[in-house]
Amino acid sequence: MWRLSIIITKAVIPAAGRGTRLLPATKETPKEMLPIFSENIQRELTVKPILQVIFEQMYDFGVREYCFIVGKGKSSLIDHFTIDKTELAYLNEKEKQSLFLELSNIQHKLTSSSLVFINQPEPRGFGDAVLKARPYITDTFLVQAGDTLILSKNNQHMNRLWNVHKKYDNAATIMVQEVDDPRQFGIVLGNEEEKGVISVDKVIEKSESPPSKIAITALYLFSPSIFNALELTSEGSGGEVQLTDGIQKMIDSGLNVMAVELKKNEYWLDIGNPESYWSALNRSRNNILNSKTIIK
Repeated sequence: MWRLSIIITKAVIPAAGRGTRLLPATKETPKEMLPIFSENIQRELTVKPILQVIFEQMYDFGVREYCFIVGKGKSSLIDHFTIDKTELAYLNEKEKQSLFLELSNIQHKLTSSSLVFINQPEPRGFGDAVLKARPYITDTFLVQAGDTLILSKNNQHMNRLWNVHKKYDNAATIMVQEVDDPRQFGIVLGNEEEKGVISVDKVIEKSESPPSKIAITALYLFSPSIFNALELTSEGSGGEVQLTDGIQKMIDSGLNVMAVELKKNEYWLDIGNPESYWSALNRSRNNILNSKTIIK
């Protein structure tokens, strides 16, 4: 399995959202546990919870310490990432070797990682969820929403994110993509620093009249300075603390914030609503069938 030799070993994965837009499917099943298409260890088409695919992608990137931010109704999520030796014994006894190998692989990754599940008692926004991880973070770390996945060959998008973060000594580096309708996403404004890299002057949360089509994909690299910014961030509408507002405070204080654009052959999957989930299913399936080199 391909792995980049870097020093990013920690990730924060907010997964406390209620999944209201996907009801009734998410009444008992966390949206982060909804399946998308992926490959098994034998490179055959299979389905996995999107959160497991995110975990495996980060593991291949080199992350070994994970902070999952969870809330009410997420017990099945926690169970999924808990080692179950009885299930392995059952599959071995029944000579279901392909399934045995697949579960052995994920359990090996779990055994060689450190996972912490942090409770967000009430839904106070993405920024508040990230802030909950402060006691566990002392250095640069990844943040990725638990219902969003980016597909690229050999995790090249994460490689570029890290390279830009390091090159410009950024406090925050954001993965972005130009979209046709940015109203449902946070967006960035700024100037092109180099091809595919934007020096960010302003970040704006979801708006009915967004001044840019460069949308935030919910994948970030942060220095721990984001925590100070979030502590100073006031609650917005609905009593929520928005991560975008915290990033703007970083910019206003003179810290470097940049954005890295996805390439045309890289795909952003979001399962936040029925339409985008259907698109994610189609894209993840076609991605496997059309090119066996995209997810490794």
